[in-house]
Amino acid sequence: MLILFQSKSAAEVLMFAQHALPILLAAGKTFDESGLPERGVITREQLGPAIAGIEALIAADTGHDSTTGDHDDTSEHPISQPVGMRRRAWPLLAMLRLAHEKNEDVTWGPAPAW
Repeated sequence: MLILFQSKSAAEVLMFAQHALPILLAAGKTFDESGLPERGVITREQLGPAIAGIEALIAADTGHDSTTGDHDDTSEHPISQPVGMRRRAWPLLAMLRLAHEKNEDVTWGPAPAW
């Protein structure tokens, strides 16, 4: 399922639910169900700890993303390279930071059908 994150202060962020779940767990969200609920909110009071949790998740990821930039000299096509947590979480993290600056909530729900 595609999840759409929204905030008044930033552009919308679209993400697969399976990729959003570990990011939201790192942000301190807890869920009764085994998966990501269809709708949810990160309140303005939760934004500071959520940002810190996602930053810690990114720092702990020793996976695929290079800290030197997006360009490397390998012959592997970029579409074949795995996406690490740093790249996956960055758009949502940027949204949370902007929402925190403007004291606004961030919500998520199912993405509209195209």
